[in-house]
Amino acid sequence: MRKLVVFAFVFILAEIAAAQIPTSGNIFFGYSYLNTNLNGDRNSLNGWEGSVEAKVLPHIGLVADFSGHYGSETFKACNGFDCVIFDSDVTQSNYLFGPGVSASFGRIRPFAELLIGAAHVDIHSLDSDTSFATAIGGGLDYRFLKLLAWRFQADYIHTSPFNTPQNNLRLSTGIVVRF
Repeated sequence: MRKLVVFAFVFILAEIAAAQIPTSGNIFFGYSYLNTNLNGDRNSLNGWEGSVEAKVLPHIGLVADFSGHYGSETFKACNGFDCVIFDSDVTQSNYLFGPGVSASFGRIRPFAELLIGAAHVDIHSLDSDTSFATAIGGGLDYRFLKLLAWRFQADYIHTSPFNTPQNNLRLSTGIVVRF
């Protein structure tokens, strides 16, 4: 009898553990545009975004989102009475994680995400800083083959590099591989 109870207990634990392993999700990679205000004026940075989502429940997943944006911005550096205006290359990288929700309606899958993590800004030849970052956003995947879809996504990203709050808009589009 004891062996039967132990077997049943182990079987139930194995079933519970197997239910926690993600069996579906998606991988996204594509072009990304970031509207930022590092110097007090709105500027455009272009780059890439990639994300992985693992479904833990039918409509809820865990998302890991990474992006890199590159461009040039004009800065003003003042030292007493003298001010110098110069252009500098800028790189902003975001590392974000959090939950996502989605539902499929035929070929269309709308989704929403709430992500937290870090943003690293590098103003070449001047300074760099890493700050806490949050993002809220969502989008739409259009499935054109069984395992492939095209994504349109918009995110509001809040960062504070150099102790200066930023409210940025990120727009992304690209290919989604579903599994």
